[in-house]
Amino acid sequence: MTTQIQHTADEPSTVLTETIPLDWGGARLDQAVARLFSDYSRERLKDWINQGHLLVEGKVWRPKDRVVGGETVTLEIMLEVETEAKAQDIPLNIIYEDDDILVLDKPAGLVVHPGAGNPDGTLLNALLFHCPNLKNIPRAGLVHRIDKDTSGLLVVAKTLPAQTFLVAELSQKNVYREYEAVVQGSLVSGGTIDAPIGRHPTERIKMAVIGSGKPAVTHFRVIKRYRGMTHVRIELETGRTHQIRVHFAHKGHPLLGDPVYAGRPRLPKGATAELVNALQSFPRQALHARRLTLTHPVSYEQLSFESPLPADFVQLLHELDMDLKGGLLQL
Repeated sequence: MTTQIQHTADEPSTVLTETIPLDWGGARLDQAVARLFSDYSRERLKDWINQGHLLVEGKVWRPKDRVVGGETVTLEIMLEVETEAKAQDIPLNIIYEDDDILVLDKPAGLVVHPGAGNPDGTLLNALLFHCPNLKNIPRAGLVHRIDKDTSGLLVVAKTLPAQTFLVAELSQKNVYREYEAVVQGSLVSGGTIDAPIGRHPTERIKMAVIGSGKPAVTHFRVIKRYRGMTHVRIELETGRTHQIRVHFAHKGHPLLGDPVYAGRPRLPKGATAELVNALQSFPRQALHARRLTLTHPVSYEQLSFESPLPADFVQLLHELDMDLKGGLLQL
């Protein structure tokens, strides 16, 4: 499947184009597009079909119509400007800003966008306070997201042309995003995880590696191996929801502290009380968006940014180091 993202100049809208796989022949249209566009609810997709916003080979179909396989599906999404979200004076750690973009270092615990259970107090609310003109841009200029309990770098567009450019750069894999994580278990070496990701078939709040999912590729290298844990550097080739968390859980090495994809941490034999406490009380998934490299949407200059590891991550690595040194002394 391929995706093309296009923003119109007159109205903020996004056009997504996908090809229905040949082996999906016989499926209802609404079922097929629910798999193709898994970021959107089945109800919303059905409404878009009925409203004529979703076309199959340029024509309007009904939700119950059957696909053959190989059809081109075009979905136009009219993006809503942020007229309802309120501006809130929430501190932001902005590390770069000019007339077109800003790059910020998000702390763990801050939700990026309002939603169920988080109507305000989000990064989007903070952005509207910092730059009121962002209310005229879809998603207040947000180009990509990271999870609430993931810390690190995000780029925000301050104009619609800048957002258009950066979204296209992301879709064309021209934005470099590097993360650091602590995963459970011992990884012998680096590698690549190439496994499609889609909505979990029974637990709708979760994503999963499934054959009908969208292509997802994660590259990783080992920074340091500890007893029962591994510190890794990760490069995203694609950007699916929960991609890093899902891929490493699928590999049998879930992220430490992940409340959705990991159970209780696997404690190394003979772990000190300090290490046990550090592992069991780590309050979030151990994941940090460390580096970001992109092309500026106006000057076309290549910009690179780096975020230091936050204090909780540094303390975790310290406890793992102390445990490793203690184990070596006993040999």
